[in-house]
Formats: sequence, C-alpha cells, structure tokens
Amino acid sequence: MAKKALVLSSGGVDSTTALAMAVSEYGSENVTALSIYYGQKHAKEIEAAKKIADFYGVRRLELDLTDMFKFSDCSLLSRNPDSEIPKESYGDQVGKTDGAPVSTYVPFRNGLFLSAAAAYAISLGADEILYGAHSDDSAGNAYPDCSAVFNDAMNTAVYEGSGRQVKIRAPFVGINKKDVVAIGVKLGVPYEMTWSCYEGGDKPCGVCGTCRDRKAAFRANGLDLD
Repeated sequence: MAKKALVLSSGGVDSTTALAMAVSEYGSENVTALSIYYGQKHAKEIEAAKKIADFYGVRRLELDLTDMFKFSDCSLLSRNPDSEIPKESYGDQVGKTDGAPVSTYVPFRNGLFLSAAAAYAISLGADEILYGAHSDDSAGNAYPDCSAVFNDAMNTAVYEGSGRQVKIRAPFVGINKKDVVAIGVKLGVPYEMTWSCYEGGDKPCGVCGTCRDRKAAFRANGLDLD
C-alpha cells in the first residue's frame, strides 16, 4: 500500500516547500493539505493555500480553531485590531523581549495544529505529518514551537499516542529559510503564489519580520520576488 502524508499548509514559503516535497515523494494522490484558520487579521494566506493545493492537485482540508485563541493578546489576531504588528526584523524584536516569544507568537499554535493534524492523519491513514518549521523562526526563542526540541517532543507524543501509526517530520527544522528556498527552487515551487506577510494588503508590506526574512531568502537564491 502506498504511503500517505498530511501537510500543514499555510500558503507561505515554508509550508509550500514542505508540500512540494511530499508530492515529490508520495505523489499528489497520496497527499492531503490541511489549512487552519486561527483568527488571523486577514485571509490572504488561506486564499494562497487554496491556489497552491489546486496547483499540486492534492486534497485540501480546512479547520477553524479561532476560538482557541480568544484570550490571546497576539498581534496577529483579528480580535486585537489595535495591536500593531512590529515592522522590524525578528532579531530586533527578540532583543526587546528578554527571552520571551515575540508579539506575533500565537500561543502553542504548532502544538495545537499538529495535534489536530494527528487526528486527521490517523483517520485518513496517513503515515506522517509534515510542517515547515525552520531554524530562523526558533532563533532567540522568537517562536519556541518551531524548535528541534519541540519537534522531537511532539513527534514522540504523536507517534506513541497514535499507536505508533503516525510520525511528524519537520524537514527544515535544522536549516534556515535561505536553504528552504534553495530546496524549493530545485523542486520548482511556485513561490509567486505564496503569501507570507502578516498584513492583508494588496501587496506585501515588506517590513514585517516575515516579509524581511522572505525577501532575504529569495534574494540569496537569485529570485526577484517580494
């Protein structure tokens, strides 16, 4: 029986690269993309994820977990319209947090997403769950749920909790975004279809942390994309 994969698909650079890897390894007919709405201030990422799933010809599922974050003061959430998204690099942000996560950290988001994905994966007969965490995001504890330690712990929990049926794979957890894009270029990832910006304008703002990282990774790989 062919192996199957479930990929957390946000519509951004990293998750789309992970999706491309899964399709390359398993075939589109054996890959499911799971997009999760968590109450973010715009739907641009979800719209991108839909287009990308169509591009790769994979089944796509959508889940709304907005209510889980109704007490959070995260600046990404629509429930906090007056909370400004920082317009500076993650390095600069971390320098002001005294070791705490940055303001755009959604509380235990990857833990929650991976747990939900595990339930789907077991039901769908998927062998593994892929997500796009990479070392830049975990640096300085900006997003602690993107670290290798976190990934290893979640993998153990899901593997044991699924009756040793499902594993978690974070293929980029030990590399930076520049190297993620380098892998994607080889796979022919349509990065022009992805959306990373924390703002929901017609064009990326270019100055939020994720826009800065995205642009730098593209430039380092010779891509002239925003």
